[in-house]
Amino acid sequence: MITLGMDTSNYTTSVAYFDGNGGENCSQLLPVKAGELGLRQSDAVFAHIKSLPELSGRLFSHIQDNQIGAVGVSTRPRAVDGSYMPCFMVGYSHAKLLADALKVPLVEVSHQQGHIAASLWSAGRLDLMDTEHLAWHLSGGTTELLLVKPEGKNVVCQRIGGTTDISAGQLIDRTGVMLNLPFPAGKHLDIAGREAELTEVFRVRCPEMEFSLSGAQNKVQQFYEKHPSVSETAAYALRCVAQAVFQATANALKKYPGLPVVFSGGVASNQMLRSRMSEFYPIFAQPQFSTDNAMGVAVLANRLMEE
Repeated sequence: MITLGMDTSNYTTSVAYFDGNGGENCSQLLPVKAGELGLRQSDAVFAHIKSLPELSGRLFSHIQDNQIGAVGVSTRPRAVDGSYMPCFMVGYSHAKLLADALKVPLVEVSHQQGHIAASLWSAGRLDLMDTEHLAWHLSGGTTELLLVKPEGKNVVCQRIGGTTDISAGQLIDRTGVMLNLPFPAGKHLDIAGREAELTEVFRVRCPEMEFSLSGAQNKVQQFYEKHPSVSETAAYALRCVAQAVFQATANALKKYPGLPVVFSGGVASNQMLRSRMSEFYPIFAQPQFSTDNAMGVAVLANRLMEE
């Protein structure tokens, strides 16, 4: 059985299919003008409406409609009360129309649950969907450490740590704008930071599993004034993020010893972060499935149709 997935986040339009083993994801970043930090929701909605026909045409060109057993869609950022973002309504409306036309079930999940499923599937660890584990959701809008537990064929996520103010993605994107890099800036900082020679880092305070990154943003600005280098500043910002996530993870494993640690979200594709976490034997998605994608939504739809 083939299941489809749609995800219309504040960064990317994505459609995907999954056949129980493998699949395909088609994505397109939303257009952001140079020097700006994202889009207004009204602009994001319009961009999704423009992008979906081209992406769906590319994906559906080699899928027969009689093979489709369900349509999955992310309808909100997180599976908690009050979690809402208008751009997800674009995906929902298209997915609902498609499910009605095909006369197949519509499966609704959250963007965060889709990230976790995509990470586990691409890492070959879907078995962790059925057991308790720790998961980081590191993205442009979210930096949360989650205790993930199975809930039927889906998962329920309890926040146990993360940032108390700006997200890791916001720190990275604001650094990128300061350095005149394209938005979103993650992959550009990643590439630039590999050329750095300095190892200086601002150690973010993390007494338990929570930390603040607003102070790190000020330190990044001060570092750039002292060292006006794109590569050195990029690496400094990424080291600040990696150090904070490392310390929170270490503290979490003292409270939840032995649990696997999964990393999802666009920031999780950063090579410096991956290297810093290596001593925890972390589970990372393939980089293309760390960023926003619909594959996890399609995977969840397939699993949930088994119930």
